Amino acid sequence: MLNHQGLISLRFLVLVTTGCLVTWNGALAQDTPDPRFGQEGKDVPWVPTPDVLVETMLDMAGVTADDLIMDLGSGDGRTVVAAARRGARAIGVELESNLVELSNQLARDAGVSDRVDFRVADLFKVDLSRATVITMFLLPDINHRLRPTLFNLQPGTRIVSNTWDLSGSDTDPDAPGWTPDATTVLDPCPTWCTSHLWMVPAKVQGVWRLPGGELHVKQEFQRLIGFLATPNGRIPIQSGHLRGNEIHFRIGISSYRGHVTPADTTGISTVMSGTARSSEDARHWRAIRVRP
Repeated sequence: MLNHQGLISLRFLVLVTTGCLVTWNGALAQDTPDPRFGQEGKDVPWVPTPDVLVETMLDMAGVTADDLIMDLGSGDGRTVVAAARRGARAIGVELESNLVELSNQLARDAGVSDRVDFRVADLFKVDLSRATVITMFLLPDINHRLRPTLFNLQPGTRIVSNTWDLSGSDTDPDAPGWTPDATTVLDPCPTWCTSHLWMVPAKVQGVWRLPGGELHVKQEFQRLIGFLATPNGRIPIQSGHLRGNEIHFRIGISSYRGHVTPADTTGISTVMSGTARSSEDARHWRAIRVRP
C-alpha cells in the first residue's frame, strides 16, 4: 500500500518534472479551468502515462478492433485515443471535467471520436462488466480497493496497470495478493517504466469429481492448491494455475491441461476438461463440480 510518505514522493516528482505552482498540501491552485500536469483529483493526481508505455500496455493486453477498453482515471485520454487508433472501442472514466474536455479535443484531432466515449464519473461507480480490457494508472490503495471488482469480471478480461500492482491483503499490505501474469519494464525508462498484466481467472474453488477420485481445489487468484483424494490417499496438486478459462496443474506423474466451461448466471463454473499427459500416455479428462 502507498503510505503518506509515498504519496508525498509522487507529488514531489510532479513538482520536479513540471515546475507547476502548487499549494503546501500538493493541490494546484483552483483559479484556472485548464488541465495541469499533476492537478489533484478526488483519488489520484493527474500524471500522464508516457506514450511509449501506453503502447506497451496495449501490446501486452493484445488490443484489437474486437475489444472494448475502459481506462480508469483516463486523464487527458491518451490511452483511450491510442486504443481507438487500433480500431478498438474505448471508454475513458474521469472525474475532472476539464480533462474530459481535453480528451474529447484530442480524440477529434486524432479522428477517432466515433470510437471513444469519455465520461465524467466515479470509477468506483461505473459498470465495468462489458469491458474486455481495463487500463489504469492509479495508486496502490485505489488498486487494492478495486481488486474485488476486477477479480469478479468475466474470465479472460485483461487488466493492465502502469507501475502499481494488485498486491497486499486487507490485513497485510505486504502479502503477495494477486500477482501479475506478466510484467514489462522499459529500458531506457521514460519516467514511468513498468506495465503489469493480469488475466482474470475462472472461479474453480471447490470439490470436483475426477476419474480416480475427488479433486479438492483452493483458489488464490490465479494460483491453485489442493489435492486429489483417492482410495489410496491424497495426492497434492502441483503447479496449479489459471489464465482466464485455461487451466493447468500436475497430479503425480500426470500434467493436466484444459479449459473451464464459462460460468452460468450464478458465476460458478461447473465443468472443466482437457488432456492429461504423462510419459506413458495421453488421455482425455473431465471434471464435474460437486460442491463449492
